Amino acid sequence: MEGALTGKVFWVENFHEVVEQYEPMIYHIMNSLSIYKDRDEYYQIGLIALWESWRKFDSKKGSFLSFSYTSIKGRILIELAKARKRDERNSYPKEEFWEFLIDESEDPLELATLLTYCDGLTTTQKKWVILTFYYGLTMTEIAIKENVTYSAVKKWRNKAMKELKRKIK
Repeated sequence: MEGALTGKVFWVENFHEVVEQYEPMIYHIMNSLSIYKDRDEYYQIGLIALWESWRKFDSKKGSFLSFSYTSIKGRILIELAKARKRDERNSYPKEEFWEFLIDESEDPLELATLLTYCDGLTTTQKKWVILTFYYGLTMTEIAIKENVTYSAVKKWRNKAMKELKRKIK
């Protein structure tokens, strides 16, 4: 039993040495990916990926440096993609946008009221406004419904918001 514990301590001590040696590589990867916020979180992700690659490494298949670099960068890229998706799903117009659109004396987002704000918008921009504010669809749902790409719907939204803000001012 004591030998097993000693082996475990040796295992952790070796990993500390690996961390000391490869920590600059984690920071290099973070900098190359322009990670400027949540750096501690991405550093931890890098450490976990380093630990997993250290555990899985087989010296017969190549060098540890390239294996760990690929593992760390891949894991951080996956987490960045997840964070981007979360941000896209949770992005809302600023409060001023809602103040100008909603007249409290009427039922919010009645279709007729909503259409009054759509004068001067293109057909696709009107679709985005109606599908978003009247039907409550997400950009992904609109893209599927209209059989277009997500980025196309994003362009509709950006141009519609720009035009609506211009009208309001």
